[in-house]
Amino acid sequence: MVWGWASPGEKILLDFNNRQYNAVTDELGSWKITLQPVAAGGTYEMTFTASNRIVVKDILFGDVWVCSGQSNMEFMMERLVPLFETRLPATDNPMIRMFKVPQNYNFKAAQYDFQVGEWQKATPESVLKFSAVAWYFADELFKKYHVPIGLINASLGGSPAEAWISEDAIKEFPAYYVELQKFKNDSLISRIESQDKKRSDEWYKLLNAKDEGYKDTLNPWYKGNMQFTDWMNMDIPGYWANGPLGEVNGVVWFKKEINVPASMAGKPARLVLGCIVDADYAFINGVQVGTTGYMYPSRKYIVAPGILHEGINSIVLRVISNRGKGGFVAGKSYELVTQDERLDLKGNWQYRLGAVMDPLEGQTFVRWKPVGLFNSMISPLLNYTIKGAVWYQGESNTSRYNEYTKLLSTLITDWRSKWNQGNFPFLFVQLPNFMEAKAQPSESEWALFREAQMKALSVPMTGMVVTYDIGEWNDIHPLNKKEVGVRLALTAGKVAYGDGKVVYSGPVYQSFKIKGNKIIITFQNTGSGLMARGGELKYFSVAASDGKFIWANAKIENGRVVVWNNEIQHPVSVRYAWADNPEGANLYNKEGLPAVPFWIY
Repeated sequence: MVWGWASPGEKILLDFNNRQYNAVTDELGSWKITLQPVAAGGTYEMTFTASNRIVVKDILFGDVWVCSGQSNMEFMMERLVPLFETRLPATDNPMIRMFKVPQNYNFKAAQYDFQVGEWQKATPESVLKFSAVAWYFADELFKKYHVPIGLINASLGGSPAEAWISEDAIKEFPAYYVELQKFKNDSLISRIESQDKKRSDEWYKLLNAKDEGYKDTLNPWYKGNMQFTDWMNMDIPGYWANGPLGEVNGVVWFKKEINVPASMAGKPARLVLGCIVDADYAFINGVQVGTTGYMYPSRKYIVAPGILHEGINSIVLRVISNRGKGGFVAGKSYELVTQDERLDLKGNWQYRLGAVMDPLEGQTFVRWKPVGLFNSMISPLLNYTIKGAVWYQGESNTSRYNEYTKLLSTLITDWRSKWNQGNFPFLFVQLPNFMEAKAQPSESEWALFREAQMKALSVPMTGMVVTYDIGEWNDIHPLNKKEVGVRLALTAGKVAYGDGKVVYSGPVYQSFKIKGNKIIITFQNTGSGLMARGGELKYFSVAASDGKFIWANAKIENGRVVVWNNEIQHPVSVRYAWADNPEGANLYNKEGLPAVPFWIY
């Protein structure tokens, strides 16, 4: 279908593919034309004639996927560049294109068009702004099915699921419906945003005024030539809350002197600072080389030629902690890198407190409130014929796992109803592993949330990708987006393309029986067989009627998994990969896809 707007009652003539189509606009000036089927491929051309004449060229016909969710869907390819030696490989493909939906919200009414936007062909330059998950998904589909792939990227970092549901459907959740009505008041939004800005501005103004590192204007600390007599030592990475400073908020300055060899002097470089909580300003030899305003982005600052010199160089960091623990996240790279050499920056740094502040109260993220993103970012797409949807979201809803199965199911049904294209395929990504691994079985909101996601598979024509083995314990935005895209493409092969031979999922719990002190578990989606990757099976735990879980032995036997612990003679419950970060969980099928986490009780 193609559609548009003109004057009320105006006649529209479309010339396309050796056919002519006619339409007349309605009283609001809207028109629609349904096209005859067209072979996949291109390129094609359309000519529209009314009171003016418009020619649209370079059109492809293929499979269009709506890619939505929060930051792990929004996560762009440019953040993966450091993984490669030179540039991202094999990204020049005009048969794959992306439309980035403008990030807006509207609580009052569903919108019918976007203010800006255009399709971008995948080139080595443009693909840097593509969603990484969506790109790898499309790349796999194109390589297998040779059909042009269109990606509509409608995503927004931090957004909860309820923001993407229509007003009609959100009535199923009375609290969200009431909240929506509240935010239809423009003056309320204006007041909230004004108060948030004023509070933040005043906090930073006071922070800067109190900061000892700036008070000596002739010799500010960022110049790196300050004396060390009253500076303390700290190993980086780490949090200063674990040392003499304790859990203070405000500004802490860090300095490290490094010996730069002649081979690195004068050359362009990158200052890699892993992840810093919360914000930072980085200086080398008194020159600012980078700044980041919040904790999540990776710090990879460009050091211009001429800044580094042979011998002793100073690196100074001004770190701002808004609330909670400030410092440097472990497990990340901290180094100074030129093309051929690198200097490790981990270890001892000197630090000094610049200013102490009360915690900064968090802002109200108005754009995340119920329905607003549906109205502005999904509603204008509803005329577009799509192959299906890909959904990567959940981190913002983890504390509300009890409602998420219903919330996601409602979203799927809502979108299908509004698109009026039947039960189109809906694929979603189960949350990856995150946070520190624990030595003993424990309770986990993330595990409960993954279970809630899994239960949404009861909705027809859905598929779920498991990712607890490809996340990062210290980063809510893991870099392995390629494997996510590959697994999504496998799932699409089954759900969207009807490939009955594809192994698209890892083992899924089917049934169990108890025999003595052993629990015998049967799985479906085992592919060509079960396997334990890297040795004996791990991350099974069992409990008796008291509900206290302990680690269990597990082995594959006759295509099933047998679980036991001799300390429990009458087991009643078993869990697998049940943790925020189930590090070491290793039940797969032989096709290399991980088993879906489960709790039998």
